[in-house]
Amino acid sequence: MLWRKGRASDNVVQDTGGGGGGRGFGGGRGLGLGGIILVVIVGLLFGKDPGQILQMLGTMEGDQGAPAQQQSSAPVDNEQSQFVRSVLGSTEDVWGQMFKASGQQYPAPTLVLFNGSVSSACGAASAAMGPFYCPGDRKVYLDLTFFQEMQTRFHAAGDFARAYVIAHEVGHHVQNIIGIMDQVEQAARRGTPMQGAEGLSVRQELQADCFAGVWANHSQQQLNWLQAGDIEAALNAANQIGDDALQKQSRGYVVPDSFTHGSSAERVRWFRTGFTAGNIKSCDTFGAAQQ
Repeated sequence: MLWRKGRASDNVVQDTGGGGGGRGFGGGRGLGLGGIILVVIVGLLFGKDPGQILQMLGTMEGDQGAPAQQQSSAPVDNEQSQFVRSVLGSTEDVWGQMFKASGQQYPAPTLVLFNGSVSSACGAASAAMGPFYCPGDRKVYLDLTFFQEMQTRFHAAGDFARAYVIAHEVGHHVQNIIGIMDQVEQAARRGTPMQGAEGLSVRQELQADCFAGVWANHSQQQLNWLQAGDIEAALNAANQIGDDALQKQSRGYVVPDSFTHGSSAERVRWFRTGFTAGNIKSCDTFGAAQQ
C-alpha cells in the first residue's frame, strides 16, 4: 500500500492524560449502559473477560483525584502516526465526497491515539479493548500497539490490513451520522436481541465492514495506492477476527449465540461487497436475508 500518497488528516490527536479519571455517561458516575455494552462487545471480540475489564475500569474511574486527560497533536515524525493520518485523511476525502454528492456535509471524526488507557464519553477504556468508536464524542480511539497484536496474535499483517481496521471504526462513525446507531438502540429497547448470529450487533458490525469496503473502493479511485496483495491482506484481517475464529482461538469451540461481530466468512463477504459495489446502498446488512 502506497499510503504516503494520501493526504494527512489534521484530526489525529495524541492523548496525554495518563489514563483514568475521565467522565463516563451520567456525569462521571461510571459507565452507562452504552459503555457497558461497548466493553462486553469488544471484550468478546478480542477474547477478553468483560468482567475483568469492567472491574479494572471501575478501579480507574474510582480515582476521582486524577487529572482530566488532555490531547495534543499527534507526533508528525512517528511513522505509525503518519500512517494513521494518511488513512484517516483518505476516509475524510472519500466520505466527504459521498456526503457532498447527496447534498450533505460530512462531519469528520477525531482519531485519538492513546497508550494503555484512555477516557472517552463512553467511559474509561484500556488497550485490552482494542480500537473502538465512541458515538458520545464522535471519536475513534486507537492504541498503536494493537497493530503489533494484529500481526503476532491474529496473523494479519500488512498496511492495508491496518487501514481496514481504521476504516471499520470510521464506518461506525458514518453509521452514527446517518442515524443507524440510533435505530439500533431503539430496536434494542423494543427487545430485539443484540447478541447472536442474527443479532443487531452482528448486523451493525458487518455493515461497518461493508462501509470499510466502500471506502477502499473510492480511495483506490482517488489515489491508486493499492498494490498486489493489499485487498487480500484486508480480507485476511476480516477473516482472522471473525467471531468464530476468535472463539476457536480463545475457547476451542464456537458459540454462535454469543456472536457480536459476525463470522469470518460474513466479515469477508461484506467487506468484499462494499469494495465491489462502492456504494453504501449495497450495505443493507439489516435487511439482507443472508448475512
